[in-house]
Amino acid sequence: MVKHTFSYRLALFAVGFAAVVVLLGAYTRLVDAGLGCPDWPTCYGFFDVPQTQEEIAIAEAAFPHAPVETHKAWPEMIHRYFAGTLGLLILALAMLAIKNRSRHDQPVLLPMLLLGLVVFQAALGMWTVTLGLLPVVVMGHLLGGFTTLALLLLLFLKLRDNNTPASASSLRNFALLTLAIVFAQITLGGWTSANYAAIICTDFPTCQGNWIPPLDFAGAFTIATDGVNNYLGGHLDNAARVTIHWLHRLGALIATLFVIMLHVRLMKAGHKKLAAWLMLVLIAQVSLGVSNVLFSLPLPVAVAHNGVAALLLLSLVYTFHTLGQRSER
Repeated sequence: MVKHTFSYRLALFAVGFAAVVVLLGAYTRLVDAGLGCPDWPTCYGFFDVPQTQEEIAIAEAAFPHAPVETHKAWPEMIHRYFAGTLGLLILALAMLAIKNRSRHDQPVLLPMLLLGLVVFQAALGMWTVTLGLLPVVVMGHLLGGFTTLALLLLLFLKLRDNNTPASASSLRNFALLTLAIVFAQITLGGWTSANYAAIICTDFPTCQGNWIPPLDFAGAFTIATDGVNNYLGGHLDNAARVTIHWLHRLGALIATLFVIMLHVRLMKAGHKKLAAWLMLVLIAQVSLGVSNVLFSLPLPVAVAHNGVAALLLLSLVYTFHTLGQRSER
């Protein structure tokens, strides 16, 4: 019997709230609003966006290198407001875990891990601005958001199932492997986005007319470039961006094959609903990815691509957890 405690309900709410934060982060990145505010945590020295002529004059005097663009500042600040609220929700979950630590059905380590992660996420958010959208920081911030979302779902599931220990099985181990591969593919997607390589190839399935275009692996994984202090719009050359994009496509192929294999194994094991759901999410994600290329990254499709990637990750976390619970029973 599920114990509908306050922690359980709060964790469920936090999962939904974290999903919104991930989507807001994707939207902010895709509309080039990552530097909509040149400082952190304020915006031009204000705790909201400068709007009046007087406020804008003060802001531009303080930051002469960054003229106020309210259409970019608002997405950035709204993302910060939501991310800050999520941090408070996770803090509340951690405090409840400490309070209820003597109960066998209360996970403690996981809420503490989430609290540490959200603090690190705040630091990454600051460095995203202060380091001018340095790609490795942008990618890390994106991965931190996805990881937070996945761990919140795992916490919710543990609270729902009274923190019962999971048992191992070959199918569950394969689900974990698939989860790791999909996370690696999300990492490649984050690197692609952070380096503005999403539309460097406008044809599909070839890339700039080649199945295997000229590749520059060393250039594709350059962390920083001397003399560059603002990475908005990207700084890598064509070959490096093509390499990133091509690797993301290769990763998508590998991840797709593993999800299909997991689907087949789930069907054989009698988990037909889980298998059908995973296949549905996979088809949606692949379709969105191809659409991004063919239609030159339309904003709704690109945001949805991020959202469905998160949904696929969550679906695999749920599958991994559920297989352990069913084996236990």
